[in-house]
Amino acid sequence: MDEEREYGRAEGKAFRLLTLRAHSEKELRAKLRAGGFADAVVERVIRRCRDLGYLNDEAFARQRARMLAVSRLAGDRRIAFDLRERGIDAGLSARLIAEIRGELGEEEAAKRLLRKKIRGRSVAALNDREKAGLARSLMGRGFPIGLVLKILKKTEEEGFHDDDGE
Repeated sequence: MDEEREYGRAEGKAFRLLTLRAHSEKELRAKLRAGGFADAVVERVIRRCRDLGYLNDEAFARQRARMLAVSRLAGDRRIAFDLRERGIDAGLSARLIAEIRGELGEEEAAKRLLRKKIRGRSVAALNDREKAGLARSLMGRGFPIGLVLKILKKTEEEGFHDDDGE
């Protein structure tokens, strides 16, 4: 009976966590273990959540990748790293990133992020230190150095800035 009570508490905790936001199996498993629940109970709760459709790594990864790519304007490397940290398989991660990039390409995401960062200023008007800072910032968001340099050079040559009129 004691194991059933622990299972009920673990299931309740899992349901509460899943109502707050979607989780990967790895995340939910870690949180339940951190809550002091036995491995057998944790695995039983994971199975139950999966069977009920509350826990689906592919749906979670798709939602997470889309949020990072479109809302947060992250590069592919940052998205892949984030998904890997949450226990998502590399093959699934690569497939979902490619799918999301059909909506918003990595180069366009980098350009949008650059527009946000320069806030109406011209890239040509920035000094070398500011350009280096922009490059580091974009690379920190998971964009490859080659793409970052290409975009900075291209936007500098075009007189690119945020407010379309100047």
